[in-house]
Amino acid sequence: MPGEVKLSHTAAMILHAIHAGSIYGFSVMETTGLPSGTVYPAMRRLERDDLIRSEWEKQSIADKELRPPRKYYHLTKAGRATLEASQKRYPLLAKLFASAEREKV
Repeated sequence: MPGEVKLSHTAAMILHAIHAGSIYGFSVMETTGLPSGTVYPAMRRLERDDLIRSEWEKQSIADKELRPPRKYYHLTKAGRATLEASQKRYPLLAKLFASAEREKV
């Protein structure tokens, strides 16, 4: 549950990135500026803690785009609650991601 998870700054950044639409590993790295050696282990922990879920895309989709299949991540109900709690703990992150979303529009 959200109250039981000790959320690091890195984990909060990843939750924010997934919520903002960065739903596969490389896009999370681009959004957060974190290296793969930080992002992927953190996402495994978030998945273990049931804050995010993953699923592989269909091979046919990846084949059409001439690339390997992507693993897509989504927030769980507990992940959304934890994200909301993280906005109180890390208020600057919420502001940074909100301003980044406005720049995309």
